Amino acid sequence: MNNNNTSTFLAGFLVGGVAGAAATLLLAPQSGEETRAQIRQSAIELQDKAEDTLNEARAKAEAVAADVRRRAEELQMQSKVILEEGQKQLTQAVEETKKAAVTAAAGQETEIAKKPKAIPAAD
Repeated sequence: MNNNNTSTFLAGFLVGGVAGAAATLLLAPQSGEETRAQIRQSAIELQDKAEDTLNEARAKAEAVAADVRRRAEELQMQSKVILEEGQKQLTQAVEETKKAAVTAAAGQETEIAKKPKAIPAAD
């Protein structure tokens, strides 16, 4: 649940609680003292429920944040492994290219040495 949904839920929860308490008090046949006591009790209960809901929302948000951190760390480790593997492959390719270039150069020198030299024509 994101922060906006949580605040919307809490606002609706509080408005609903207040409206329900007000309706109950207006429709109940009791004395003013009893009504005030009931209002105090309802306010305390409503506050407790709001605190519980807020604590639950915080706990869920913390759990989601911890999960996101864990997943980010996993992705970071996977990326590191992939990068290291790519660097290894690149290093191997460079080494193989160097070896092939040296072999090709040595082969050309051998071919040049095998070719007969041209004898200059006499005038």
